[in-house]
Amino acid sequence: MAKKKSDKPDKKVKTVVKEKTEKEPVKEKVEKKPAPKKKKKKKSVHYVNSKELRAEITLYYETEKCTHQLGTMINKIAEGLSFAPNFINYSYKDEMVGDAKLKMFSALLGKKFNIDSEYNPFSYFTTIAFNAFINRIKKEKRQHDTITRYKEKVYDELLNAGEEDSPNIYTRPNSVDDDDDGSIYYETDAE
Repeated sequence: MAKKKSDKPDKKVKTVVKEKTEKEPVKEKVEKKPAPKKKKKKKSVHYVNSKELRAEITLYYETEKCTHQLGTMINKIAEGLSFAPNFINYSYKDEMVGDAKLKMFSALLGKKFNIDSEYNPFSYFTTIAFNAFINRIKKEKRQHDTITRYKEKVYDELLNAGEEDSPNIYTRPNSVDDDDDGSIYYETDAE
């Protein structure tokens, strides 16, 4: 009789045992070179330091002269916010950024930010830019809706006015008849 093979294959496990030697050779000490220092990450392209921004705003309030660095910071805030996921895919992103810059500079001119307060100037100007973006989106939506309503009105007038006077305007067919030569004739209500 033949032996039955079990469903599970036999597993052979090898164990390796290392024997300890009485005396292992002494390793000489090797001086290791210090690990290379990690490079500091560069600041993000759209990063603005809040303390530096506060100092620039204070300088502007005292001298009434806008420095190049303050203008760059305002630019970075607007450009950086335009890359946020909720604003990135708009076709009029440049207009949104322009509106934000205009609103932030007008807030600077009006000295709207209180330097003595403990509030973060970066968040203050980011909020101004955010609201400018939202306002631009609303304006563009209103304009798009107005144009769409106008188009629908004009197209409906053209379609309805042309039914009796000229057969050049397309109207929805009631049925389609095919001839033997492959040409298609449409029957309309106007006939």
